[in-house]
Amino acid sequence: MSIASNIEPHVALPAVRRIGFADLRMALEAGIADFRELPSHAVFLCLFYPVAGILLGGFLLRYNVAPLLFPLAAGFALIGPFAAVGLYELSRRRELGLDSSWEHAFDVFRSPAKWSIAALGILLLAIFIAWLLIAQWLYVQTLGTLAPRSAEAFFRDVFTTPAGWRMIIWGNLIGLVFAVVAMSVSVISFPLLLDRHLNAAAAMLTSVRAVLENPKVMTVWGLIVAGSLAAGSIPFLLGLAVAMPVLGHATWHLYRRLVSD
Repeated sequence: MSIASNIEPHVALPAVRRIGFADLRMALEAGIADFRELPSHAVFLCLFYPVAGILLGGFLLRYNVAPLLFPLAAGFALIGPFAAVGLYELSRRRELGLDSSWEHAFDVFRSPAKWSIAALGILLLAIFIAWLLIAQWLYVQTLGTLAPRSAEAFFRDVFTTPAGWRMIIWGNLIGLVFAVVAMSVSVISFPLLLDRHLNAAAAMLTSVRAVLENPKVMTVWGLIVAGSLAAGSIPFLLGLAVAMPVLGHATWHLYRRLVSD
């Protein structure tokens, strides 16, 4: 059964616009403007990203499971749209000229679409967990079941052996598939749910339509997100405290350009 067939008959899907690369630039500029207007709020909301990254990274290193460090860091992009839902709310309120104090980020818990937002968040979490499981399986298939003796030995095995390079190549190809699926169903779903209070299926279908209608532009957007998160991950994911809020605010403005009123 298709997503479209699960949508209630009375739900009218929003119209999707075709946009250009100039729209990406303007969305990013608007996102940066929001971040400058509300820097303490945005950083507060995103502090859990670097803190969680440091804690999880330390846990993985302590228990000698370094093979999951890169999949874990890369997987942040899969659940990022859900993590930034409070930022979309702040940008929405600022656009409407409403009070944008940090506590309003938690208005999403009172939104009529809160259960649809939660359902979509669970879907992204499931995609994230599936990615980690497949990454672990790929490691076992290429480098074996034994844990690396040390972080140095792990990186040596990865970058100086044919098996390591097979893992890198296949891991990136599989990761690309996960990233495309996650971005397609979620790139504008959460802002749409906050703005229009649709159900999750309608929001996901609209998001997929937006990607299919603008394949080149949305590919570039995906590369911008991936590049920003990669840069923000150095060092110790601390840069995500800036990259995440800017991307979150920019995503709201990208949604406003993609979906007709």
